[in-house]
Amino acid sequence: MSVDLLVVGGGINGAGIARDAVGRGFKVALCEQHDLAAHTSSASTKLIHGGLRYLEFFHFGLVRKALLEREVLMALAPHIITPMRFVMPHASHLRPAWMIRCGLFLYDHLARRRVLPGSEHIRLQSHAAGAALAADYRDGFTYYDAWVDDARLVVLNAMAAASQGARVMTYQRVDGLRTTDGGWLATLTAANGARTRLQARAVVNATGPWAAQFRGMARPDAGAHGLRLVKGSHIIVRRMFDHDDAYIFQADDRRVIFAIPYEADFTLVGTTDIDYTGPIDKVSIDPDEVQYLCAQVNHYFRQQIGPADVLGSYSGVRPLLADESSDARSVNRDYHLEFTDDPAPMLNVYGGKITTYRVLSEQAVNLLAEKTGRAAPAWTHNAKLPGGDLPAGGLAAYVTWLRVQYPWLPLPLAQRYARSYGSLTVQMLRSATNYADLGAEILPQLHSREVQYLRQHEFAVTAEDILWRRTKLGLHLPPQAAATLQTWMDGIPGTSPGASL
Repeated sequence: MSVDLLVVGGGINGAGIARDAVGRGFKVALCEQHDLAAHTSSASTKLIHGGLRYLEFFHFGLVRKALLEREVLMALAPHIITPMRFVMPHASHLRPAWMIRCGLFLYDHLARRRVLPGSEHIRLQSHAAGAALAADYRDGFTYYDAWVDDARLVVLNAMAAASQGARVMTYQRVDGLRTTDGGWLATLTAANGARTRLQARAVVNATGPWAAQFRGMARPDAGAHGLRLVKGSHIIVRRMFDHDDAYIFQADDRRVIFAIPYEADFTLVGTTDIDYTGPIDKVSIDPDEVQYLCAQVNHYFRQQIGPADVLGSYSGVRPLLADESSDARSVNRDYHLEFTDDPAPMLNVYGGKITTYRVLSEQAVNLLAEKTGRAAPAWTHNAKLPGGDLPAGGLAAYVTWLRVQYPWLPLPLAQRYARSYGSLTVQMLRSATNYADLGAEILPQLHSREVQYLRQHEFAVTAEDILWRRTKLGLHLPPQAAATLQTWMDGIPGTSPGASL
């Protein structure tokens, strides 16, 4: 197989670059050693945001860039990216109110807002969000950012790339890379051991935490690029408040902690920032991190929690650009693109955050187009992602429409399908005319029709892919659910590890 561009890494940057490049006429292959979004890109705080806390470190350029992208992305994928209001209780011993007002004024005005409201001062004693907070907190502030299903954002970009001709290969690892005829010859090994060779004119190294390691495989004589690996961990507890606002707190060590409504029944709390030197593919939360996050919650909320209340957790390693910062929380979250044609064309992607993935991808493909002599304009700034072409009225209107078209579809399913698949729900339901047409209910709320759709169209291979990245049903099901689903999948022909669509 021969392509113009081999993109290595199935996280948000790799999927975004593959989508952008194939839309400009490149013949593209996207290769990922595990599932799409299996690592850092599914371990975020699930926010599309400017990064209010980055103002403290004078990263104004990054904040402005992220704020500009915030409403762009909301328009491209309104089914998985939705506005969210944040409540910030005022802790007077940490910052005076005037300083917070100045920071929020900057946040409101660094980039033009078309959809999201501006910030406000609130009295917590009379505000609905105040009821969950400790009595000490009387004043606060609100501002808006957006919520995102991060793993699905990656999948939608990969689907968009595939729909335009890109070859998407999951569970295939690049084991070898050498130059040939001014390009690259890559050796890919699938999960079942099968090996494939692929020729590419250029390679994009979008491997995230593995970026320096991958660059070293391609150019063992080159100096190592400075990456600082920072681990961020989150905990999941039962829902701690009965409204849809999120909270942002500042700890005494000046870190920022979020408490966010999560999958209807839960609250997501995070994140930590800890320098990390362990195995990149085996990242988990430490007991000290659990204690730390529980302590921050207990400092602000009336309801107190401890490690025994933690129902789940996840951790990811962020590949940040190395700098002189002594504190991991202050390391710049911006990105750097490094192009080299020695010994053959390669673009290395370092750093970045999920909010700026689209502009990163656009700049990456601009650079690739320039270096390879292609003239193709940028196009992704107003191109809907799969499922994003919702009718007027947005998600709520689409749920109502689904209920009219499929009156037999239970409301919880209609709501979940709309939030996950948007307008592609119709493709999944296809000719279904009654509830029985959804097929066997393998697990509560998960029918065979949806599983087959995910295998055929969304690159899902394992039960974990489906329960934790394509959906979040794993949160609502007992531990044995994954084994039950995997047994069912193993008995039905479908996508197998190493397959491509």
